[in-house]
Amino acid sequence: MANNYNAITVVGNLTRDPELRYTPSGASKATLGMAVNRSWRNQQSNEWEEQTSFFNVVCWRDLAENVSSSLHKGMRVVVTGRLEQRSWETEQGEKRSVVEIVADEVGPSLRFATAEVHRTERSGPGEFGGGGGGAPRPAPAPAPAPAGAAPSYDEYGEEPF
Repeated sequence: MANNYNAITVVGNLTRDPELRYTPSGASKATLGMAVNRSWRNQQSNEWEEQTSFFNVVCWRDLAENVSSSLHKGMRVVVTGRLEQRSWETEQGEKRSVVEIVADEVGPSLRFATAEVHRTERSGPGEFGGGGGGAPRPAPAPAPAPAGAAPSYDEYGEEPF
């Protein structure tokens, strides 16, 4: 049985601010550009060489909204998704195609920076990207625990490790 899943993870810098647009049906779509640098030492010359690859990244729905409000040109990010080829024909009849990364996850790289994360709530069905569609709203702050009480992990939906 063959595995036809194509997964990719890239780490690089944004070449432009994310561009947020909406489809006629109201789905949000963010596009961003990334530059991924690779460097190595040339064995013959003993000099460092570098190659830069450029990728277009597409984010949909809640991820698109969060990316567009959180990330900016120059930031180092980690993107996980799948490669997808898209083809079209120009008005002059020329055939064009592009390979893009359709993102499942996007986050800031913390190798050379720090980040502050804020959970968002969405209006509509599906708490975790199930197609809701409204604008992000900050999650309410959890109530402070009484003095001397053991910490509760319920508000995060997870247990300590």
